[in-house]
Amino acid sequence: MALEPNPQPAQSKGRAYRWLLVLPYLGLCFPALYARATPTFFGFPFFYWYQFAWVLLASLLIWICYRKHVD
Repeated sequence: MALEPNPQPAQSKGRAYRWLLVLPYLGLCFPALYARATPTFFGFPFFYWYQFAWVLLASLLIWICYRKHVD
C-alpha cells in the first residue's frame, strides 16, 4: 500500500513571501525608535516622513504579495 505524499509542505513552502507583510508592522511598532525631528526631508521632520515612507513601502509589499498569490 503506497502512502500519498503530504501536500502541506508544498503549500507552505511557496508562501514564505507572506512574511513580507510583517515588515511594516515591525517598522512602525516602536515609535521610540523614530520619534525625533532630524533628519528632515523637504522640511518635514523624520517622525512624519518615516511613517509616510512606510505607507508607500507597505503598499508595494502588499502588491508584491498579491501578485505572488494570484500567479
